[in-house]
Amino acid sequence: MLTPKQNLLEALKFDKGHPECLPNDFTMCRGIAGDPVFNLIRGNRIRGTTSYDQWGTLILFPEDAPAAVPLVTPENQVIKDITEWEKYVKVPDLMGKCQEGWETAIANEQAIDHDKYLTMVIMGTGIFEQLHMLMTFEDTLMNMLLEPEAMQALIDVICEYRLTYMKLIVEHLHPDMIVSHDDLGSKNSLFFSAETFRDLFKEPYRRLYDYLHSQNVIVMHHGDSYMEPLVEDFAEIGVDIWQGVLPSNNIPAICEKVGDRMLLMGGIDSVIDREDASEEEIRKETRRALDAYGECKGFWPGITYGGPGTIYPHVGQIIIDEINRYNMARFGIAIS
Repeated sequence: MLTPKQNLLEALKFDKGHPECLPNDFTMCRGIAGDPVFNLIRGNRIRGTTSYDQWGTLILFPEDAPAAVPLVTPENQVIKDITEWEKYVKVPDLMGKCQEGWETAIANEQAIDHDKYLTMVIMGTGIFEQLHMLMTFEDTLMNMLLEPEAMQALIDVICEYRLTYMKLIVEHLHPDMIVSHDDLGSKNSLFFSAETFRDLFKEPYRRLYDYLHSQNVIVMHHGDSYMEPLVEDFAEIGVDIWQGVLPSNNIPAICEKVGDRMLLMGGIDSVIDREDASEEEIRKETRRALDAYGECKGFWPGITYGGPGTIYPHVGQIIIDEINRYNMARFGIAIS
């Protein structure tokens, strides 16, 4: 019997692999907590507080909210004029501030059972997300159309910052996988055209993911949004796993197109992650996804969030159990 880690690694071999059953949510991964880069750039996100991050973006974290959110308005946006972005943007000095303080994260990494689990670091706020944290969403989209040269220069700077972040993580922690966040669409559409992605973002992301592959790190790109028009691009630039695939994407068609090169993790609608969600409702949605996509090549069932767990713990436990039931019925084995 394979371990959860081995089962996923077999799935990542695609047509040459021999997984014993479907991978089950994030059960084969363990996150590495406590690294100083995360503490620097997201450590201000404390429930019940209002603060500014290292880029100067206002961050709200109400007591009753599931997570912190940026609040960017025309009055408080960091970049007032994209043609003069260098005057406004202060890139966090990761190399200067994050060379020390890795002891806790290293100890956490060493405590993980490496035979059973893949080690993982989650890197939130991707390139596009960083743009619309520095200016309003409307200005971000308009500037991509009206000032593409200035936006490309800024994107390249953010890419270099992300590359520095990745290098620090790899140098100190050597994770098996990095989860690189960037939501590029709403539930039903991209925020911009596929051509704009190819013009502005594709090569910066190729650079980042080429580096990770050179270090034998698995690339998981999180995007819980509609990104169906970009799947060929994602596979081409080295995304090993598109994580967070909403069911509003045509998952069977995408699996047929790229499932022999890229895993698709998700398919289970997060609408069931509610305090009042019944066990029956949670199992029904999980089973719907398994019945609809379970036989598609490259499909990996899980809820569409960008990391392990659900807001309400009972929801995640039932999802994992239902996937185990499916695996037992179909393959005679459950690995989680």
